[in-house]
Amino acid sequence: MAFAAPPRLHRFASLEFVLGFLLLGGVVFCVVFSAWLFAPPGQISLSSRLVMPFQDAAHLFGTDALGRDVLARVAVGGWVSLKVGFFSVIGSVVFGVVMGLVSGYYRGIWDVIVMRCADIQLALPFILLAITFVAILGGSLTNTIILLIVSQWVQYARLVRGSVLTLREREFVLSARAIGVKNGAIILRHILPNLMGPVVVLMTLNVANNILLESSLTFLGLGVDPTIPSWGGMLAEGRTYLQTAWWISVFPGLAILCTVLGLNLLGDWLRDLLDPTGRTNR
Repeated sequence: MAFAAPPRLHRFASLEFVLGFLLLGGVVFCVVFSAWLFAPPGQISLSSRLVMPFQDAAHLFGTDALGRDVLARVAVGGWVSLKVGFFSVIGSVVFGVVMGLVSGYYRGIWDVIVMRCADIQLALPFILLAITFVAILGGSLTNTIILLIVSQWVQYARLVRGSVLTLREREFVLSARAIGVKNGAIILRHILPNLMGPVVVLMTLNVANNILLESSLTFLGLGVDPTIPSWGGMLAEGRTYLQTAWWISVFPGLAILCTVLGLNLLGDWLRDLLDPTGRTNR
C-alpha cells in the first residue's frame, strides 16, 4: 500500500522549491564564503592574462585581460548584486507598505496625495530617472539602492492599498472598530498580517528584477562604481573580448541567470504556497 506524503513535506518536494533552493543556495554559498574559497579578486598577474577556463586548476573560470581570476571576481561581484537586490526591495517594501496602508485605510486627502505621487512616479521612464539621478548624485552602491527604492515603492503601495480597501470593510475589522480598538492597532494586528502573502511573493520576484536592473545600470555606466567588482561591470568589461575571451562575460552572465532563475522559481513556489486557490495542478 502506498502512503501519501504529509502535506508539509509535499510542499517542500515541489520542483520549483528544489531547483530554486539549489540554484540560489549555491550562488549564496559561493558569495558568502568567497574570501575562503577563492583567490583575491583584485590580484593582477599579467603573465597569466586571458587564460582559458578549465585549463589551469588555479583559475577554473580563466582570467581576464589583467590576469585576475574570473571565478573569484564572479563570487565577490555577487555581494554587490545581492546587496542591491535585497536592500532595495526591503526599502521599497517598508516605504510602499506604509504608504499603501495610509492611503487605503484613511482614504480622503491621504489617498489622493499618495496615489497622485504614484501616478507621477509611474509616468517617469526608468532610464530617464536613472540618468537624472546619477547626474545629480553620482553612481555608487548606495545611490543605486536609493534609485531602485524610489522607482519601485509604487508597486507595493498600489498592491497594499487595493488589499486594504477590501479588508477595511470585513467583519473582523468592523467589529474591532465597534468595540473601540484604535486605528493603529487595527492596522497592525488585523489588516497588515492578512495582506503580507502577496507582498512576500512580490518581494521575491522583485529581488530578481532588481539584480537584473543593477547589472543593466552598471553595464551602461549608471550603476555601481566600475572599480568595485560586480556582475554588470564584468559584463561591460568583457564585451570588448567577446570574440577572443568569451568567458569574461559568459560566467558573470551565468551567475545572473542562476540567481534570477532561482529567485523566480522560489517566488512561484511561494505564490502556490500562500495562495492555494490559484495553485496549478502538477
